[in-house]
Amino acid sequence: MQKSTFELIYDVVKQIPYGKVATYGQVAALAGNRRWSRVVGYALHSNPDPEHIPCYRVVNRLGEVSKAFAFGGENRQVELLQAEGVEFVDGKVDMKKFQWNRVTMEMM
Repeated sequence: MQKSTFELIYDVVKQIPYGKVATYGQVAALAGNRRWSRVVGYALHSNPDPEHIPCYRVVNRLGEVSKAFAFGGENRQVELLQAEGVEFVDGKVDMKKFQWNRVTMEMM
């Protein structure tokens, strides 16, 4: 049985390590289509299992958190990331230091 787009996205997000972030575009590319950036946002907004799918580890390409973070607003996303040691510079994640460097994903 083939996985849905959302399932592919969730599989990628589950792999983002503690203390790291990925961009929407990065997650989209790893899930199979670099044009799915908006779809990644939709998937994360409807995250069925936030305890096991760490959607707060996904930020935009500039390192900005989501203003519409589905599970408590942007301040909550910042709190969750800071609790993992992620540092912010001028209100944005220090992407050089904290961006997950995974570029390929084995098909699951």
